[in-house]
Amino acid sequence: MILIAGKQAEEIVNLLDGKKYTNEFIIAKKLNLTINQTRNILYKISDNGLVSFTRKKDKRKGWYTYFWKIEIMKCLEFLKADLSKKVDQIQHQIKSRETKEFYVCDRCHIEFNEENALIHNFTCPECGNILSRKDNTSVIKEYNRELDKLRKELVLIEDELNKEREKVGKTKARETKKEEKLKKAEREKAKIARAKEKKKEEKKAGKTSAPKKKIKKVAKKKTKTPKKKTAKKKK
Repeated sequence: MILIAGKQAEEIVNLLDGKKYTNEFIIAKKLNLTINQTRNILYKISDNGLVSFTRKKDKRKGWYTYFWKIEIMKCLEFLKADLSKKVDQIQHQIKSRETKEFYVCDRCHIEFNEENALIHNFTCPECGNILSRKDNTSVIKEYNRELDKLRKELVLIEDELNKEREKVGKTKARETKKEEKLKKAEREKAKIARAKEKKKEEKKAGKTSAPKKKIKKVAKKKTKTPKKKTAKKKK
């Protein structure tokens, strides 16, 4: 943060939360800064995506108040990139010390690479003393110590990043589940609404949603009644 917007940037970031937004007037008051000074620092940090903001308009006064939040994931990624860059630089220095010759003035303690020493005829341009070849062993050891330190910091940063990624993943999963639940509820609501609409239309058309079962009428068969035989009278 210091590299981005100076020492005060670090103080401001320490007051920010990663979950909720903080009123910029509270930040300014705690650090004894004007609101414009506070905003200018926060805008510089925001350009790198390390903080985010939301704003709210004062209906009575008509101006906006900004609320700020630190982006933890972005900060960790920024720090990781910065450390990785330093690691690359030190590795380059170590390689240079192992493969190239360096010279130094024992009186002025000015160091020269082989090219510059040759330009000055291996003579110090400040005092005229003859340059001596430098032993890079101690320098390489110091670089290696610094390299180990940076690598350990990178491991810690990576661990924190993994934790944040896990948190983000869980949050997204919850949000997805919530969205799916809302969509399902909306579909059910739409289904009920369509069913009601259909019922209304059927009523208008003189139909019912449940048609009556047709009862088959069984025709009664006419049975022939046998005629009674009348006995013939004898004459």
